[in-house]
Amino acid sequence: MGNRYSIFKLIRHGLRHNEQWPQAWRSPEPAREYDAIIVGAGGHGLATAYYLARLHGMHNIAVLDKGWLGGGNTARNTTIVRSNYLWDESSQLYEKSMQLWEGLSQDLNFNVMFSQRGVMNLAHSLQEVRDTRRRINANRYNGVDGEWLTPEQVAERAPGINLNTRYPVMGASWQPRGGVARHDAVAWGFARAADQLGVHIIENCPVTGIRTRDGQVEGVETGKGFIRTRKLGLVVAGHSSVVADMAGLRLPIESHPLQALVSEPIKPVINTVVMSNAIHAYISQSDKGDLVIGAGIDQYLGYGQRGSFHTIERTLQAIVELFPMLSRVRMNRQWGGIVDVSPDACPIISTTPVKGLYINCGWGTGGFKATPGSGWVFAHTIANNQAHRLNAAFSLDRFYSGRLIDEHGAAAVAH
Repeated sequence: MGNRYSIFKLIRHGLRHNEQWPQAWRSPEPAREYDAIIVGAGGHGLATAYYLARLHGMHNIAVLDKGWLGGGNTARNTTIVRSNYLWDESSQLYEKSMQLWEGLSQDLNFNVMFSQRGVMNLAHSLQEVRDTRRRINANRYNGVDGEWLTPEQVAERAPGINLNTRYPVMGASWQPRGGVARHDAVAWGFARAADQLGVHIIENCPVTGIRTRDGQVEGVETGKGFIRTRKLGLVVAGHSSVVADMAGLRLPIESHPLQALVSEPIKPVINTVVMSNAIHAYISQSDKGDLVIGAGIDQYLGYGQRGSFHTIERTLQAIVELFPMLSRVRMNRQWGGIVDVSPDACPIISTTPVKGLYINCGWGTGGFKATPGSGWVFAHTIANNQAHRLNAAFSLDRFYSGRLIDEHGAAAVAH
């Protein structure tokens, strides 16, 4: 890979006041035709293009986005990375992603700031204790790390937590390899690496139509004209159903706003990720000192990238119950991402009835943690026109064959 970053370049450019760094990726005008086009320049779309170029020898690729690179859900999440899902299909896919995360900075030659500080999932009732222990055992059978923590061990790893609140902490699962990563760095790293392999990243280029003939994709109509291709991958998160409809494809997904917020920066007080399913609130602390707090999805359908005050109030009330010491911390900002939720709360990574059209959607609240694994299997699906073993179960046809995976409520945080 050309233009590699290194400690020597950091020193040299630092002595030059960091004014001569080369552009990280190009902003080309679209060509008339590509071997493959990926719609959506978020983490999943950029990862797909990168692995297509690196592993499958497809370098004549374009990634199109209606806005700017990484400006959608990639920039609107709480950056948590874990693989402790219950069912075999889910845990194997997320564990593949975890393995890629562990070497991603070296692979991309870009620091994605992946911090394996551990992820803790609290249990607040006897039923949750049983369900959590079951999930830990299932994880271990699938080679995923996990252990049970007593309330005293929870307090050791999360000092300041109130074990005897009206949400009594009866224990927790603990995945030591889990943690957080810098969301924009992930998008930038994949974009830079893909660009160096010849991929065209075209921002501010909305797709307005998908042209097909005799059941085969011919190309896309865009704000910059028609672009021809025989392979088209859709990776547009909450807008998946809107874009798929351009090809006459109706998807079994719903789009909801998912809320999050961050506090003013404070000194380090939380050195892990603490999640709660029963109250659907989770918290970690960024390297800048902000408290990153996640909430649940709004129950109404919508495409608004904003939150609602009742959800924010309920989430902060729960966080203060768990961590009373944070009651006087001020919140800086809040936002909403658009999540696409499938009936079984699992993604769709699949070929479609339209030849040459591939879909990657339905991640719900679990998209960021799957970024490298999603791109890895989706690239295989596009390049070979068939699913990889790890995403074969996540096909579109499972919704009429009845072979659902049903991760609803089984994951550490239900969708």
